[in-house]
Amino acid sequence: MPGLILRESVDAVRDATRLDDVVGTSVTLVPAGGGALKGLCPFHDEKTPSFHVRPSLARYHCFGCGESGDAIDFVSQLQGLGFTEAVEYLARLSGIELKYAESSGFSGTKRPDNRELRSRAILANEAAAAFFRSQLLKPEAVAARKFLAERKFNRQAAELFEVGFAPASWDALTNHLSAQGFTTTELTGAGLAKPRNSGTGVYDFFRGRLMFPIRDTAGTLVGFGGRRLDELEEQPDKVAKYLNTPETVLYKKSQVLFGIDKARNPIRTQKQVAVVEGYTDVMAAQLSGVEAAVATCGTAFGSEHAKLIRRLMGDHVAGGGLTLAEGTTLGGEVIFTFDGDRAGQEAALKAFGEDQRFHAQTFVAVEPSGLDPCDLWVKSGPEAVRQLIKNREPLFKFVIKSKLRQFDLETVEGRVEAIRATAPVVAQIRDAAYRSHYQKELAGLVGVDVASVSAAVSAALKDFRQSRRAPSGSGAVRRLPPYGFDALQSRDPSLAIQRYALAAVLQSPELVEPEFDTLPTDTFTHPALAWLHLVIQAAGGVTIAAAHGPKRWIKEVEEQANPILWPLLNSLAIAALPVGEGSQLRLYIDDVVANLRIEHLDRQIAAAKGRLSRAEANGSGYSEISAEIQELEAGKRALQSS
Repeated sequence: MPGLILRESVDAVRDATRLDDVVGTSVTLVPAGGGALKGLCPFHDEKTPSFHVRPSLARYHCFGCGESGDAIDFVSQLQGLGFTEAVEYLARLSGIELKYAESSGFSGTKRPDNRELRSRAILANEAAAAFFRSQLLKPEAVAARKFLAERKFNRQAAELFEVGFAPASWDALTNHLSAQGFTTTELTGAGLAKPRNSGTGVYDFFRGRLMFPIRDTAGTLVGFGGRRLDELEEQPDKVAKYLNTPETVLYKKSQVLFGIDKARNPIRTQKQVAVVEGYTDVMAAQLSGVEAAVATCGTAFGSEHAKLIRRLMGDHVAGGGLTLAEGTTLGGEVIFTFDGDRAGQEAALKAFGEDQRFHAQTFVAVEPSGLDPCDLWVKSGPEAVRQLIKNREPLFKFVIKSKLRQFDLETVEGRVEAIRATAPVVAQIRDAAYRSHYQKELAGLVGVDVASVSAAVSAALKDFRQSRRAPSGSGAVRRLPPYGFDALQSRDPSLAIQRYALAAVLQSPELVEPEFDTLPTDTFTHPALAWLHLVIQAAGGVTIAAAHGPKRWIKEVEEQANPILWPLLNSLAIAALPVGEGSQLRLYIDDVVANLRIEHLDRQIAAAKGRLSRAEANGSGYSEISAEIQELEAGKRALQSS
């Protein structure tokens, strides 16, 4: 049975495939302007072409049903193929010889028995773990032992989690395992060694790091996480703090959770999981009695992690009889812990998208002073860690409160905009009883009548349901974002500017000034556009987009995004800009970004003037607010004159 195709081969297939040629075999395409093509969508019945292809970005999007993606997605959806089969199909068309994960270290496309590869990789990992544990007791590991001691992890804790130390040598592990009969091919295949640049020999992948073995739910040791020890690095600022095993026949970062081997049974019995942010957070939480604590390994919590948690909890749609009491569960609880700073809040907002993957209730646990579970363990002991989880807050409530903080609720305008921003969040609550409860709570938080909130939520719910409804006669299609696609269809001039700015960054990032990367998130007033802006920043922004090339840049942004944003992302990547290419396009993009910043300043000025009017009444802070307004208006004039 074929194994996984190496990423380099998948990228080669994407680069070699002309999307318009592939689509053109089943869709008649005609020019649509701006370098795009259009035709009748093959995924739903329609009379007017709404299916668009942009060959330069290798992306398609249907503005009717929301289907979107690249050539692999198109073939997979159209022909009902799995990912591997779709790649193999396109590889045959392009004449590309694929390489598979099992052949890592082997020549050509020879694929040895997958079970043998896995077996040897597991044995190599176990031998490496034993070596790392033995090194933790050596004099060279004093920095590693100090790191553990400062976090109040004793020897028993280190042994429980099998913590070890990778010497700062280039070949200590390689020599040790080679003496046990492991070949260099097996060591590179397990992610324990890397080929030297010279082309001869290998060197240790982990060096000078505190080592955390990562096991799957069955207890199989699939890889490692290595924490940098600054005392052993000459240039710590240029060395990644955390280094994880690369993708191997065993290790898939999107599918592994640190601590899941110990948390498996507690998750099943307690119907609860606490998703923390790091290895030491897992240790602190589990040692404190939060046995169902896990952490992702070098990647954000994603769909594969959600599937794993659902399988363990036996997640299901609960029946009737639900109450509104705190702690009531719908088949289990998923609790995300985040730092209390802005980055932690943004992480929680991102996790909000993952809530749609659970029937369980989803919560957030944020320590007010910003301490993570390990910090709490050190400062206040295990009871504080348990209390952090106990004081969890429903994710919907946390998201609503986070969004409300962006508005001045003392003004009519602020309250109206706050309701507009939060109504779509409440509309996504599946259970009608909970939805009604949060409508009342939102009305109280904003200071408006329940009827106003109810009307806004009803309208958002209608949009949500319409966006998810497949057109008549179509088959199974990818769902549109619950709120996001409306951002594309809205005729609001302000949203139009925001859309065009993001479209320019996706399509022609080389023409966008680097200052775009520094724009605050609230520059974008629609939640989906604000999320997409955060995703673009996470992908590196315009400052590094050119290094990826157009096709890879879009793929990089997509990989950073929650799937709920993919249709919006692809629609903006496909959307035609009002002007052509060259200097005219550059001037247009400069104008769009300038107008975007001016509108942001206008909102800040309006909010400040609202505060000023109240300051006139009570006499406090008048001069400070006046100075703020003058500064903001000066910034606006500078943009208008540039």
